[in-house]
Amino acid sequence: MEPDDPAEALSELRERRLGALELLQAAAGSGLAAYAVWALLLQPGFRRVPLRLQVPYVGASVRQVENVLSLLRGRPGKMVDLGSGDGRIVLAAHRCGLRPALGYELNPWLVGLARLYAWRAGCASHVRYLREDLWKLPMLETKLQAELPSGARVVSGRFPLPTWEPAVVLGEGVDRVWAYDVH
Repeated sequence: MEPDDPAEALSELRERRLGALELLQAAAGSGLAAYAVWALLLQPGFRRVPLRLQVPYVGASVRQVENVLSLLRGRPGKMVDLGSGDGRIVLAAHRCGLRPALGYELNPWLVGLARLYAWRAGCASHVRYLREDLWKLPMLETKLQAELPSGARVVSGRFPLPTWEPAVVLGEGVDRVWAYDVH
């Protein structure tokens, strides 16, 4: 066989046992890769958030997106997603006719990822994602109550609004969403 034959090289690798140095290199490389994911994707969103309020990014599941859309079905007007992550809910809302669809997210990497997904879906000129620190908004619930028009609906995924009474609760576990109607 030729020395550059891929089948022969693969069989040599399978027969070879890893030594302590090679295992150490593999472990160090895996640790470095895990740290890179943390530093690039997750940590930027935690920098300005008080420690007691930090929550890791967990993308919305297909079921959670369906639950949110079912609570917004038949309602005209704009859709704003606070803490939009990778933008799945904003894109789905735009596809269902809610316009304009806008997402706010603290993590710049997730904003970039959301914009990439919107571009790939052909919706980049119709949806917007902005990097915004929601923790700088004083008393978010009070602000929403004061500024939203009567009849608006606020839908919250994974975290309910503590001082508001939900009109509808849909789903279970991490897919649960709460709907609040503004009066």
